[in-house]
Amino acid sequence: STSVRAGSPHARRGMAFTDALFDGCAMLEGVAARCLADIDAVQACWKLAAAIPIVTLDESLLAAAIQFDVVVDATMKRNRVPADLRQQARLGIGLGPGYVPGHNCHVAIETQWGAALGQVLHNRPAAERSGGPRALAGVTRARFAIAPCAGIWQTTAVLGADVQAGATVGQLGEHIIHAPIAGQLRGLARAGVEVLAGQRLVEVDPRSEPQIVGLGERPLAIAIGVAEALETAGRMGPADC
Repeated sequence: STSVRAGSPHARRGMAFTDALFDGCAMLEGVAARCLADIDAVQACWKLAAAIPIVTLDESLLAAAIQFDVVVDATMKRNRVPADLRQQARLGIGLGPGYVPGHNCHVAIETQWGAALGQVLHNRPAAERSGGPRALAGVTRARFAIAPCAGIWQTTAVLGADVQAGATVGQLGEHIIHAPIAGQLRGLARAGVEVLAGQRLVEVDPRSEPQIVGLGERPLAIAIGVAEALETAGRMGPADC
């Protein structure tokens, strides 16, 4: 199952299962996800094998109720000390900075852009966080609109819509949030969510053929790496993978 925090902004909603938190279900690349309220519903969902369970339950409750064979930490949160996944399942797979095979996970997955993106790491840690967002049509941080304060985000804009630089996209408290550049809304936090200062509310894709929905290049490479780690573990066992 995937554990997410209700109310988080998650601007790239077309490239994730975020809308399941609000609508009850969501689709991504033909795969369904369903937001569930309790452990019994999660177990029933798994038996049907028709959707990925999405929950907002505390992770400690999940761990106490379900004996997981595999735990994949894909949160990739900044400025935190990762948990020791080896204590949570027979196979613990850690994504990105902070994960060291044999120390706090069985295997790690490289998440930084570059030739090693998606590589399964057995004997070295994942690379430390470096640089900023990857450029789209030469634009990096300038394509994002950031929350200037904490509050409730309000917008009537639609994901994927064309916008001009400076156009009003939404409002946070007394602050009007404008499109930083011209393009299409690749990222747009859901209206009504509570956000913290500094979180991304809007992302504009300036490319002539922008990607608004589906798996992005980086998430796809990381997912392939996780699948490879699972396949290897299935053949060899967690202690040897």
